[in-house]
Amino acid sequence: MTSADAAGVLEHSDIGAQKNRVVTEEEWLQKWEMHNIGFHKEQGHPLLQKYLDVLLSGRSGLRIFFPLCGKAVEMKWLADMGHCVVGVEVSEQALKEFFAEHSLPYSEEPVPGIPGAKKLQSTSGNISLYCCSIYDLSSYAGLMITLMEENSSYLLVTVSYDPNRHKGPPFYVPESEIKSLFGSHCEIKHLEKVDDFSERHRQWGLDYFLEVLYLLKLVS
Repeated sequence: MTSADAAGVLEHSDIGAQKNRVVTEEEWLQKWEMHNIGFHKEQGHPLLQKYLDVLLSGRSGLRIFFPLCGKAVEMKWLADMGHCVVGVEVSEQALKEFFAEHSLPYSEEPVPGIPGAKKLQSTSGNISLYCCSIYDLSSYAGLMITLMEENSSYLLVTVSYDPNRHKGPPFYVPESEIKSLFGSHCEIKHLEKVDDFSERHRQWGLDYFLEVLYLLKLVS
């Protein structure tokens, strides 16, 4: 039995050292300043690439939202496909690196009603990235639900490991919490569980690390 198979039966009810733990805005900004961004995938996320057709469902000209977007390269891919991309990220450095690394000219303007927030928009107009604060998980879930419309599709990736052996981030999110946050508003489909264990995770004291992909659709 592989580590992914073995971990597939685990659902930790005790989140251990992660109880009440959050990544503060200062911690997140420091990660970008120190370039401690192991979570960033320079070649794009394999699961998004694999399930892109599921997300798009043959539709063109979509408005696609990237919450906590960082400098995700997929934003450029989807814009090049003719979609309109909107991202939100607390690190202005991350957003400026995105435009610089893709050689995209852009403009900046303040966001009315949100002190300190700004919008960075590509000159072409099809990529708009907003620099403002990150929400906590429950507020984030509520926001995502309000943004979804009929026929919207939401690909959500979580990670699974023993939370008693690593305090995070990234934080362990059990399927029960996904159902608690979204179940009353969305149809939740588990698409795939992938073994993503690496030496980095071993150094954290873990013996397995999974990525779990869900597809959420608003229930009318």
